[in-house]
Amino acid sequence: MAWILLVVAGLLEVGWSVGMKYTDGFTRLWPSVLTIAGIAASMLLLSRAARTLPIGTAYGVWVGIGAAGAAVLGMTVLGEPAGAARIFFVVLLLVAVVGLKATSGH
Repeated sequence: MAWILLVVAGLLEVGWSVGMKYTDGFTRLWPSVLTIAGIAASMLLLSRAARTLPIGTAYGVWVGIGAAGAAVLGMTVLGEPAGAARIFFVVLLLVAVVGLKATSGH
């Protein structure tokens, strides 16, 4: 169950990190409300997952999912550059997340 909570927390991190782009510096009400709710929910689920999982693993996976997801959405939805090197490093991030999961002992 902790891994499911952690993956959902990571996906929420993707949502709130991309959502910040739409808050216009937290001057737009509804994008700001949704972004802040995403931050709170993501942190809550991370803290619940960290009750069972080692914090280094939980935090690393959470950040990895968030960073990779935000980069992919940036490239596919927001028109950010999608060069071969950038895609390679996003894949490398995902490999690191899988490696942390595989070596966590849980």
